[in-house]
Order: sequence, then structure tokens, then C-alpha cells
Amino acid sequence: MNLLIIVGLVLAGLILLLVEVFLVPGISIAGLGAVGCIFYAIYHAFSSMGMLAGILTLIASLIASVLIFIWFMRSKSLDRLALKKDIDSSVKEKATENIKVGDKGIALTRLALIGNADFNGNIVEVKSAGDFINEHTSIVVKRISNHVIIVEPSIEN
Repeated sequence: MNLLIIVGLVLAGLILLLVEVFLVPGISIAGLGAVGCIFYAIYHAFSSMGMLAGILTLIASLIASVLIFIWFMRSKSLDRLALKKDIDSSVKEKATENIKVGDKGIALTRLALIGNADFNGNIVEVKSAGDFINEHTSIVVKRISNHVIIVEPSIEN
């Protein structure tokens, strides 16, 4: 019966260790449970079955931990968990081609530094040159750099 308890605790500890390392980031209940199961299995082996059984349980736990890590790293299980999506999006450059310095438009959203504006039917993302600009305020393009349209409130409000 003692042997069954020790083997069960070591297996539970190894499963919880895999959950901790590969599924749950940081130190969590799974990691603490894994350490607790393995340590209690080793303690139980020492206290109930003697010195030789305790040392064998310790060595078997260490070897099993290393082997299960190696097996899991080489298996296809990690490939199913890994992210494989590449980001291939880019900034719309055509929107800035139709807009020139000095063009006037209207802020569609509040420009808390960045927001949307309408320039002759072209809705684009713009950046305020300084202060916040409320929505429905007339704005003018101050400059365009690296496809970022920088605006300021129009004086002719």
C-alpha cells in the first residue's frame, strides 16, 4: 500500500509540474502542489519504508522529472500550444497621399493626442500637435511625417 501511495504522489507531482511549467505561467497552485506531492512522496518513502526506499524515490523522482521534460519538449504537444501567427499588417499609406499640409477637416473623435478626422470624405487617423482637441472641431494639417498626420485646431473656428 505504501508503494502505491508513493508512486501515485510522484505521478501526481509530475503531472502538476508539467501543468505549471507549460500551461500556467508563474508560481501557482499547480507548482506548489507538484513540489508538495513529490516532497511528501519522498518523505513518506523515508519514514515508512526506510533509507534505501527514500533514496530510490528521490533518484527516481529526479530522473522522471528530467525525462518527462525532455519527452514533452520533443513531442508535438508544444507545437499545438505555440503561436504561429505572423503579423503582416501595415499602416495605410494611401490615406496620407490624398492629404496635404494645410488641408482642413473636422475631428470626428476627441483627439486625446490620437483620434479620427474627416478630410473631404477621407476618414483617417490623426495626431494632435499638442493639446487635446474636442470632437467636431475644425482642424488643419500642420505636417505629415512617416505617414502620421499631425493636426492642430483651425484658427477660423
